[in-house]
Amino acid sequence: MFKVRLHTTLIPFCLLLLFSVAISFRSAAQSVVIPIETQRNVLVLQVDVNKDLGTIYFGKKLTNNSEYSQVPALYKQTSDYTGILNSAYTPSGSRNLVEPALSLTHADGNNSLDLKYVSHTLKQIDDNVSLLSIVLKDPVYDFSVTLYYKTYFKEDVVEQWSSIQHQENGNVTLHKFASANLYVKSSGYWLNQYHGDWAKEMQAEESKLTHGIKTLDSKLGTRANLFQPPVFMVSLGKPATEDEGTVLFGSLEWSGNFRTDLEVDYQENLRIISGINNYASTYTLKPNEAFVTPVFLYTLSTDGKGVASRNLQQWARNYKLLDGKGTRLTLLNNWEATYFDFNENKLAGLLKDTKKLGVDLFLLDDGWFANKYPRNGDVAGLGDWQENKKKLPNGIASLVKEAQNNQVKFGIWIEPEMVNPKSELYEKHPDWVVKQSNRAEHYFRNQLVLDLTNPEVQDFVYGVVDGLFSKNPDLAYIKWDCNAVIFNAHSATIKDQSHFYIEYVRGLYKVLERIRAKYPKVPMMLCSGGGGRVDYAALQYFTEFWPSDNTDPLERIFMQWEYSYFYPAIASSNHVTDWGKQPIKFRTDVAMMGKLGFDIVVSKLSAADLKYCQEAIKNYNKLKDVIWQGDQYRLSNPKESNVASMLYLDENKSSGVIFNYLVNYRYGANSSFPILLKGLNPAKRYKIQEINLYPGTKSSIKEEASYTGDFLMKIGFNPDVNSLRTSVILKIDVVN
Repeated sequence: MFKVRLHTTLIPFCLLLLFSVAISFRSAAQSVVIPIETQRNVLVLQVDVNKDLGTIYFGKKLTNNSEYSQVPALYKQTSDYTGILNSAYTPSGSRNLVEPALSLTHADGNNSLDLKYVSHTLKQIDDNVSLLSIVLKDPVYDFSVTLYYKTYFKEDVVEQWSSIQHQENGNVTLHKFASANLYVKSSGYWLNQYHGDWAKEMQAEESKLTHGIKTLDSKLGTRANLFQPPVFMVSLGKPATEDEGTVLFGSLEWSGNFRTDLEVDYQENLRIISGINNYASTYTLKPNEAFVTPVFLYTLSTDGKGVASRNLQQWARNYKLLDGKGTRLTLLNNWEATYFDFNENKLAGLLKDTKKLGVDLFLLDDGWFANKYPRNGDVAGLGDWQENKKKLPNGIASLVKEAQNNQVKFGIWIEPEMVNPKSELYEKHPDWVVKQSNRAEHYFRNQLVLDLTNPEVQDFVYGVVDGLFSKNPDLAYIKWDCNAVIFNAHSATIKDQSHFYIEYVRGLYKVLERIRAKYPKVPMMLCSGGGGRVDYAALQYFTEFWPSDNTDPLERIFMQWEYSYFYPAIASSNHVTDWGKQPIKFRTDVAMMGKLGFDIVVSKLSAADLKYCQEAIKNYNKLKDVIWQGDQYRLSNPKESNVASMLYLDENKSSGVIFNYLVNYRYGANSSFPILLKGLNPAKRYKIQEINLYPGTKSSIKEEASYTGDFLMKIGFNPDVNSLRTSVILKIDVVN
């Protein structure tokens, strides 16, 4: 074993791994142990005497780094499969008998693969981030795989991917090509997965994994998360709770077809293999070409789901989400006020309402474009991105100017990846559309998908955005929608159709990279009929996402609760609409738990409702920093209680806000017991004040009292939620 002697929890894990840049075996009898450490956890890899790379431990890290050499004795296999079941990246066709991470056919037709350790290299990116690469090679064929482990020490987050390449005399066919192959050992495993549909996103269900393979996947091509998002949790030993238990969060950073296999074998090991879905995607790899898989993201917590989610949220804000430490714009959207029926006069009135309401930006939604086939519904015009002359005779520029005259910003909706068959674009470029010429066209929301494998289409989609900004440099916001899935997958451009699903996503990323190279900071919402395309590969290009078209605030409490495990509040666009039966206060309070927006007819609000919204926006502007950047603590689960309660607390544990909602409207339902707070400084004293009161009402909260953090975390605080007080927002501050 290569020993690391400078072990300390204050040194980033990359310094604890290895001192040399590349280490190979000195002899066949030596083995190498590679502990990949974050602040609290470690993934230990071992190269055995046969040069096989395996996982020997994944869990809470040891105080004494040298003791990892004793781990293999505890995890040793007892059968002829020694060194195979725990492979760090399982090949197929040779000695392996379990689900592979990589399966292929060599240039000579041979289907076997063996991967032996060659070397590993460490690169320290900064004090918190490091990148480990491990080279594996087939001893018979000129074929290699490089495994990458990018670790974020403080956040306990690991990003893992692989690069596959060869120098054989001909093409190699890749049948499966995973990003990561985790190996976990426990007495039992509980999977928390998600499913859904339009307006029913993020429906959680938990079950015990039994022997065999459980697969989470998507074959939709685009809008891939519509029925099955890529995020999941696995609890080890017993189902984890918010504050107890060992739990692994995982997700693939990829905006297309994904596949995650969870295999429990006969020796009670759990193997998690995740990557691009190989469905209809056999990949022909040329000599010297590198196939780089997308990133598989994971974080492990031994203290429950809450710690894992806060680690992931902090990581996302610091490293992945576009402008994650920046600001966001509150807005008024016209969609539910006008749908497709508007003109310049109507929009001028809504722009005045935007200023009157007190938000930052007016967002013009669908329906502003197309002339030969006007966009007066979702059946025509999509793809023809010129201003509709009847609705907007003076164009977008006049609206941007009118917004400036009202001291607000202006944003606009687009869906540039899609086309209606009834459009000029379709008539001019039928070969740009994803379809099979010998099959009848099949529509999803009356539209088809443009072929982003085609460089001309990539230029067109980029040009939609670039054209808007070139003509309107003061445009301040883009809502990017994506409403269709892919039927009859076929490209008129690429030769190998088995590459289509992969090349489509690559084409999308090429467009987004070009947009961000020219417009790096413009806020863009990632919308896909709701949460149909929410993943961290896409969120590198977008400042926020649209969780669901279902904006009923009661439904949103449950959705936003589940989304919050994986995504920070600053990324979640929450709008106040007329969905649901709850009063305006309830609807607004729920929307304040992320990035606030409105989609209402301001002119129809009563004087009291308008005054409430205006004051709520002012309160939100004071609180948004702690909501967007604070630590998030789930206090009362809406699935288990009459009341949902969520705390956002600043880094110093000195100020925060608690959102409380009645979610059970049966007779007598209320917050009958105090809710235990979390994350506070037990020695400090806190005052609690109710805010966002509806005009003419008084709070039942006694503001003169103060409490120690110890008291609030052990005894708790009752927000007095009941049928007359269905939504209660409390501001909590340290008493000086």
